[in-house]
Amino acid sequence: MSENKFIGAPVSRIEGALKVMGKAPYAAEFPVKNISYGFPVQSTIAAGEITAIDTSEAEKQPGVIRIITHENALKLPAGPPVTNANRMTRANPVLQNNKVLFFGQYIGLVVAETYEQARYAARLVKVTYKAEKPRINFDAFAAEAYKPEVINAGYPTDTSWGNVADALKQADVVLNETYDTPIEHHHPMEPHTSIVLFEGDQLTIYEATQMLEQTRQGVANTFNIPKENIKVLSPYIGGGFGSKLQPREHLLLTVMAAKMLNRPVKTVITRQMMQTNVGLRQHNRQKIRMGADRSGKLLALAHETVTHTAMNEEFVEQTGVISRMMYAVPNSLVTHRVFHTHIQVPRWTRAPGETPGSFALESAIDEMAFALKMDPVAFRIKNEPEKNPENGKPWASRSLIQCLQTGAEKFGWNKRKMEPRSHQQGRWLIGYGMSSASRGAPYREASARIKVSNKNKAVTAVVEMAATDIGTGSYTIIAQAAAEKLGLPLENIKVQIGDSSLPPTPGSGGSWGAGSYASAVAVVCEQLKAELRSKVNAQFIKGPSVADLMIAGNIKEYESTGTAKPSAGMANYAHFSFAAHFAEVWVDESLGIVKIPRFLTTVAAGTILNEKTARSQIMGGVVWGIGQAMTEESLLDDRYGNFVTRTLADYHVPVNLDVGKIDVHFLAEEDRIINQLGAKGVGELGITSVAAAIANAVFNATGKRIRQLPITPDKLL
Repeated sequence: MSENKFIGAPVSRIEGALKVMGKAPYAAEFPVKNISYGFPVQSTIAAGEITAIDTSEAEKQPGVIRIITHENALKLPAGPPVTNANRMTRANPVLQNNKVLFFGQYIGLVVAETYEQARYAARLVKVTYKAEKPRINFDAFAAEAYKPEVINAGYPTDTSWGNVADALKQADVVLNETYDTPIEHHHPMEPHTSIVLFEGDQLTIYEATQMLEQTRQGVANTFNIPKENIKVLSPYIGGGFGSKLQPREHLLLTVMAAKMLNRPVKTVITRQMMQTNVGLRQHNRQKIRMGADRSGKLLALAHETVTHTAMNEEFVEQTGVISRMMYAVPNSLVTHRVFHTHIQVPRWTRAPGETPGSFALESAIDEMAFALKMDPVAFRIKNEPEKNPENGKPWASRSLIQCLQTGAEKFGWNKRKMEPRSHQQGRWLIGYGMSSASRGAPYREASARIKVSNKNKAVTAVVEMAATDIGTGSYTIIAQAAAEKLGLPLENIKVQIGDSSLPPTPGSGGSWGAGSYASAVAVVCEQLKAELRSKVNAQFIKGPSVADLMIAGNIKEYESTGTAKPSAGMANYAHFSFAAHFAEVWVDESLGIVKIPRFLTTVAAGTILNEKTARSQIMGGVVWGIGQAMTEESLLDDRYGNFVTRTLADYHVPVNLDVGKIDVHFLAEEDRIINQLGAKGVGELGITSVAAAIANAVFNATGKRIRQLPITPDKLL
């Protein structure tokens, strides 16, 4: 790290010591006087109506203050129809009727003097139902799937060009397979938490949320409170992965309770509720049809997805979008279909759409390469598109070929044998697999305020913005950008985020956070320096730092606020991050156990703002991809609609012994079109296509092609 060169440097997290020492306050840890505790009451059926609620026994318990149900809840106006535009901010009235739409639905809230009293009393609430047989089984209702108007993030539901049917007839080699990815859950270390405090007309919310402004707007719309009267505080967040993108029902219950009682209320949900109430990744069934000529040129690709949504809201992740842009295909068809079930509303889960979609696409590409007797890396390079096949836009930057070539060299791909079962040590079958990865690289408008102070010629700066840090390193990359652009030591920069009253940003999500935050800081720092130059007439031999300007002008304090926006020409280009994954697996031929001793990833994501935190993000994504491939699956009981995997203890994720060596290599890539710093997202790129690389390696080891995740031993025996 050279002097005054901080962007890209592997700086350790500036808030790391606070977290290690337990001094970083998370949402549940803020001291509030006269606090009471909420605990939700959940339905024990998946479909039907509540005919009676008996709260008499629960109300007699020590410490119980109030039990809120649909019978005595605040009456709230009905929310508008859900759209992609309002999904995070719309009014979402809770406890307004007796309908039950999924198992574990919140049907009440017990408020007591202590958490334990509230939780105990919640168990004593007696509910009588008129139950219906729930719609749960995927196979039983998939035939009812219909075409939604749009899918997540506003992507078109269906796209097509050319004629897939005719092209498949002309192809020399044709693939027609179905790939299944199961329901998955996100389990960040910090469960969802809310503290709600009314002080007159002013509402303060301590909340574990990725999106401060969306949370504020959603509460305002639900309770008809002026947005200006609401402050949302979320300085530290113990992970999110998409589950904390919008105001969830536990927060709305807590706001209602605090409003009804005129007293602060804290609600912390349980691990079991993390399975039932904060979203999930959908079960996606994906049919891939693919055709190629003998030379290995793709002629046709159809990617057709069927999935489920809730009874009361439509949510469809964009599973097929990766097949629209990844390879040069003259004939394409991508569709999405959905049907209703008595399961909670699905929600964003790390790299929604691309994670399950890439498993199907990259597995199919590997299958086609094998059928053509081509090397999988060479097959991908042969079908590299010159521009985005979906819309004809030029790539702002696309270094996928370099990722493939560099990864193959560093991994030792040339030692791989194409024929399965060619490498064995004792009872272990050894295989090698790879995949390409891509994830959209969005960039959004963000604002920042920079305050500089000069005390005894010691110049310091404070950066303020309504950003969030979900454990990805926002504090640190914001400080790095400010230190470099202001010409100050890193230790002279203080970062204040996690407060909705600060200059607005888009929050953390969709892989737009780091690039948007850092670009805003860079723009405002340059603006501040320009303003100081106009105030100071001193001559400098070289470009002055902020400290030079402040000292020369004897300026004690100065501040500047500004906004960084996408350029007018940004929309004329296709913006994506790219990677290539390489996996080595060992499969026990007798037991079907799979070990992954080695995994290597090469990444092209523009300017890397912090090599250490970016590498950590990619490694974390790879670990989750290993979980997707090998262990993660949420199972439902079709009879009752409840999850058999009830909590994190039942939901199997990789642990240290499941994960071997992970190598991450960043490629130098210039992308000055996307933003001033050329930074693209990495947070979701790391998980994309990992499962396919592992499944492809398992095939190379065993000759068995697994198209239904996870790859459990029973599927290999």
